[in-house]
Amino acid sequence: MTTKKKAYKFPKKMGTCADRLYEIKQQRLDAKKIVDALEAEEKALKQHIIDTLPKSEASGVAGKVARVSVITKEIPQVKNWSVFYKYVKKNGAFDLMQRRLNTAAVNERLDNGEKEKTLGIEIFNAVTVSLNKI
Repeated sequence: MTTKKKAYKFPKKMGTCADRLYEIKQQRLDAKKIVDALEAEEKALKQHIIDTLPKSEASGVAGKVARVSVITKEIPQVKNWSVFYKYVKKNGAFDLMQRRLNTAAVNERLDNGEKEKTLGIEIFNAVTVSLNKI
């Protein structure tokens, strides 16, 4: 399945593009405030249901349009990082971890003289746009 990219009509003047970018960003931020408020109420309601649903109604409860049940699932977490790292290294079990760099930690090492090659990394330049209201 392929999705078509929407073709936008951009203003001809770059100054007008900057103004439109600011307007769009403000609209998105205003919408995000509404979404954040709804999300906060949703989280509070979920917590209320978890705290309040009697254990005798373990299968859940139903309203006119929805049914809710409280589900418990097991989530692993590391209790002892040194034991965990030792296991990963010994067993080559790197699939237990996610691959992501801590940019601040990498930059700190580079600032202290470490070389990209020594760290096994490379730096690429991400091009972004800075937007400020005037």
